[in-house]
Amino acid sequence: MNGLIGRKLGMMQFYNPEGNVVPVTVIEAGPCVIIQKKETGRDGYNALQVGFGSKKAQRTNKPAQGHMAKAGKGAFEVLKEFRIDDVSQYEVGQEIKAADLFKAGDRIVVSGTSKGHGFSGVIKRWSFGGFPGSHGTHEYFRHGGSIGNRSYPGRVRKGKKMAGHWGDEQVSIQNIEVVDVRPEQNLMLVKGSVPGAKRGVVVIRQSARG
Repeated sequence: MNGLIGRKLGMMQFYNPEGNVVPVTVIEAGPCVIIQKKETGRDGYNALQVGFGSKKAQRTNKPAQGHMAKAGKGAFEVLKEFRIDDVSQYEVGQEIKAADLFKAGDRIVVSGTSKGHGFSGVIKRWSFGGFPGSHGTHEYFRHGGSIGNRSYPGRVRKGKKMAGHWGDEQVSIQNIEVVDVRPEQNLMLVKGSVPGAKRGVVVIRQSARG
């Protein structure tokens, strides 16, 4: 198993053993319950499906209730899969906690949904400079300017930075350091910020960079 589902609780300051102040994000990491084991012979690949966050059973549909009932731990708010090489050492209904996978000093990848900012112009969304405030500029101060040529290419190129929906998308932060793990509270303190708002769901994986 190489990852867990968690919830971002907020940020705080942490004093490391050297006495330096480190900004950290507090993540409620697990416990995650194994809902289903997927194996190559039956499903085409090896993976564990885990659930996180309790939920009232009556707030899920009947197929989901029957699927999660096999674990015997009630209904869950979030289900996700983690691919692994060998699922034989795990059992349905088993709990996986942060201390089982991570320790202080580890490097991890945290993925979450960034804060949504609605429809934003090019200055807020892409930090465009805008147009001069004088020399004849009239009602064009915060516009994006030209978006292409006329005959060639005769279209707007893909990826052109324009006004649009900003945020509310999946973002992954690589190679974050785990500052502390508190197993009795199922908490992880990770250095710096992670994507999303408070109480947002995040996925924590071990970093391939080591």
